[in-house]
Amino acid sequence: MKSVSVVIPVYRSAPSLEELTQRISKVLAETPYEIIFVNDGSPDESWSVIERLARQSGSVRGFSMLRNFGQHNALLAGIRAARYDTIVTMDDDLQHPPESIPRLLAELGQFDVVYGYPERERHSLFRALASRATKMALQEALGAGTARQVSAFRVFPTRLREAFRDYHSPNICIDVCLTWGTSRFTAISVPHHPRKFGESNYTLGQLIRHAANMMTGFTVLPLQIASWVGFIFTAFGFCILAYVLTRWCLYGSIVPGFAFTACEIAIFSGIQLFSLGIMGEYLARMHMRSLDKPTYVIAEETPQSRETTIYTGTIHEARR
Repeated sequence: MKSVSVVIPVYRSAPSLEELTQRISKVLAETPYEIIFVNDGSPDESWSVIERLARQSGSVRGFSMLRNFGQHNALLAGIRAARYDTIVTMDDDLQHPPESIPRLLAELGQFDVVYGYPERERHSLFRALASRATKMALQEALGAGTARQVSAFRVFPTRLREAFRDYHSPNICIDVCLTWGTSRFTAISVPHHPRKFGESNYTLGQLIRHAANMMTGFTVLPLQIASWVGFIFTAFGFCILAYVLTRWCLYGSIVPGFAFTACEIAIFSGIQLFSLGIMGEYLARMHMRSLDKPTYVIAEETPQSRETTIYTGTIHEARR
């Protein structure tokens, strides 16, 4: 049986952590395992709960971020801290059933990354549309057919983290990073339970920003779009020029009207600004990367974590 590290980013989920730990422990009782909770600057009592669970069980390890860095940054911290052969990542809200972990583990071997996508998503209309748009963006970044079935419930061998061991940018997408180490992806359907406590921490705006981050941070597709748009409108401009010259040759007059000229100027100016905006986004990312901002900063750890973990991320020593 594979040894398993279960990595769970935590934000505003104090009420669900104890039940989640119990269910994971029951499922993996016959397997060497650890549960790694990464508190992503949660303002509730999540860290206190994690510390209590770590005192009760030697299989629970906890890390607390200095501030909120984002779900994927927290995941990276947990992935780098994992000690066992296989990594399972899942959400902290009990929507991903721990009872499905063995099904995902069973698919490893034939594939390197196995996603558990929901049989039926339980989101609002706008959240579902934003999630669909994010997955379409991810499909372009991944170049894989399973991208539209990607979820935060995933299983992969720990060795895959070597592909992004030296990654230090503050903008990260774990799913894209996994493609740097393998192209063998698959997905199986799993139950998706209603959220028991609170509301989703992902807003529509955050999902849109995440999609934009994937598109501009891990692909050159926006630049290619800008190039094609520029080419199309250049061709359109030549067509207008041909129309004006033809009218002048046949009728001895040009196309009259201020509105026609104003529309042309507005269209071409808009396209130029659109293209400049895309290039500016890439330049901004290069600038942010040059600042060498940390991907995450660990503020606190549970005792088991201090004794056994070697980090490649940044550690804050305030409470050592």
